Amino acid sequence: MKTLPDDWRDWALDDADIDLPGNGLPGLEDDQLATRYSVRALAEETGISKSQASLSLQRCLEVGLIRKDRRTGAPRANVRALFNFIMHGVRYVFPAKPGEITRGIATTFAAPVLEGRLYSSGELLMVWPDARGNSKGQAIEPLFKSAPYAVRRDRELYAMLALVDAIRLGHPRESKLAAERLAEYLG
Repeated sequence: MKTLPDDWRDWALDDADIDLPGNGLPGLEDDQLATRYSVRALAEETGISKSQASLSLQRCLEVGLIRKDRRTGAPRANVRALFNFIMHGVRYVFPAKPGEITRGIATTFAAPVLEGRLYSSGELLMVWPDARGNSKGQAIEPLFKSAPYAVRRDRELYAMLALVDAIRLGHPRESKLAAERLAEYLG
């Protein structure tokens, strides 16, 4: 009986699936991936409780925003579904309105990922309220209350969340530019 090679799959790979070695992040072994994306590790990195992280992973798995890697069991983003949700659903599921003037971390067009690419017509900056932030502007509620904590730990997460905010809060021109940049990040 002929055996199948270890890398056999019965579906076409998209660009998001090609992250060798180990079909995970470059340079990480399978056991490192499983550890990095455990509920405990995700809770530590994001500032979300372990129970909330677990529920979030379960829900994302149920609706198809993530899937489990066949070899490692680590959660992997379904990039296409995630991008479509961000483009067409995030503004309805996570609506936001600019609030009071406060100190915080710059988001949308004021974040480093879009800084200098879009110019405001006299509008105030938008910020996630945070006592450690360096910017002053209108308060925007982040997607989750611990987002300012998480973005201080991970600059790529900061860039992606700022782009999501530009999509959910921006005018068509801002949203289009943010969508193009987010597509680059997601690959």
